[in-house]
Amino acid sequence: MTDSDPFDEIIEAETDRDPDLAVIEAGSRTLRTQGTGAPQTDVPGRPEDPALDKALREVETELASRWGETKLEPSVSRIAALMDVLGDPQRSYPSIHITGTNGKTSTARMIEALLGAFELRTGRYTSPHVQSITERISLDGAPISAERFIETYEDIKPYIEMVDAQQEFRLSFFEVLTGMAYAAFADAPVDVAVVEVGMGGSWDATNVIDAAVAVVTPIDLDHTDRLGGTTGEIATEKAGIVKQDATVILAQQPVDAAQVLLKKAVEVDATVAREGLEFGVVSRSVAVGGQLINLRGLGGEYEEIYLPLHGPYQAHNAAVALAAVEAFFGVGAQRPDPLAIDTVRKAFASVTSPGRLEVVRRSPTVVLDAAHNPAGARATAEAVAEAFDFSRLIGVVGASGDKDVRGLLEAFEPMFAEVVVTQNSSHRAMDVDELAGIAVEVFGDERVQVEPRLPDALEAAITLAEEDGEFAGGAVLVTGSVITVGEARLLLGRG
Repeated sequence: MTDSDPFDEIIEAETDRDPDLAVIEAGSRTLRTQGTGAPQTDVPGRPEDPALDKALREVETELASRWGETKLEPSVSRIAALMDVLGDPQRSYPSIHITGTNGKTSTARMIEALLGAFELRTGRYTSPHVQSITERISLDGAPISAERFIETYEDIKPYIEMVDAQQEFRLSFFEVLTGMAYAAFADAPVDVAVVEVGMGGSWDATNVIDAAVAVVTPIDLDHTDRLGGTTGEIATEKAGIVKQDATVILAQQPVDAAQVLLKKAVEVDATVAREGLEFGVVSRSVAVGGQLINLRGLGGEYEEIYLPLHGPYQAHNAAVALAAVEAFFGVGAQRPDPLAIDTVRKAFASVTSPGRLEVVRRSPTVVLDAAHNPAGARATAEAVAEAFDFSRLIGVVGASGDKDVRGLLEAFEPMFAEVVVTQNSSHRAMDVDELAGIAVEVFGDERVQVEPRLPDALEAAITLAEEDGEFAGGAVLVTGSVITVGEARLLLGRG
């Protein structure tokens, strides 16, 4: 057996124990080989054709050579220069622009589903991705193919290099992806683009569009080193997406953030619709696999809408998404009638949001949630308590080093019986020993287990959850980072 991989022996041994744990070890092997250049046909989202997979990896490698998403030079000059040499593709279709701290991607997915249900061709640009980079650019509700991703990059690569040569700094990873998205949407072509900011608003690379509808999801403290130390300061940056004569859809906001956003709306003659006043959630009740909600939109009442997502915050995201689409269609302004209720129901019933309170295993239940800041963690904790009846919940936490990890752990402390701290594969990941030190301060030494490798952390958590017996209600929540959740999805065989 001199040519065997030791992971093969582990996988073979695991098949006699728990088949789901065997999947975890198989996934671990896949994660270990990522980045080596070997085809990864077993990774969800990867092309099955080895040549195509190799070509996609080459593009990813070129993109990765640029500034990462956390290294910023606050300016839109480079992306504006790229758009100029491409002929301003972002102006060939109307857009809905989304900023905020939490809920942006889920809200974008709901807006996309609603627009698609009304037979509009959509483009959606969101970040970060959960498993495959192609997820960031979607057409008609699905990630673009690897072939199209590569073609789009190759088409605009000469222009990227031209702009690189003219600028003080090269275009960043996120700027190039943004340019690719806008070019792909124009090439499709789409009827409307749904665009989520990467960070902030004013100087975010996406902010070269003049969106007729600007959406601001709840603002809280995150990226404080770049955006400001208060929600009001953060709102000042995020208000930059509000353009002249636009309609602004505001989720419920802290008072100082709301004041900043309303002031900006007045300055640019924007129309404002506020959750809790012009629109909102009328009622909601827990349903199997999600919730049943009644919404008040800009054009009237929308009743008995099934939303297959858990948590009060998702109902509020739905209200914001509905108002945004109403505003896009002119409901409440040019037209008095609400949108067709059957179409609205169909759209919301189709919504998915991978990695957001996503159940990926039963007996014991394993739930994935990409909460990565204290506000997101509090919302997740509330949703878990409402939607599930777990007798004992074990947390698996792998966080990024630039986040308020203590605040995140404190939000989860009341609900986790024990926590397994770990580390994902990202260079941004907090060192597991540093994370363990904070966790011990929050939970106490007896409630903290340290497993540096995510596969081991998942196995340990599942074992702890099973201590109550197969049907006693033990469960696992994997959280702390989109990257941790994405890798856990891979390890658990979901894609």
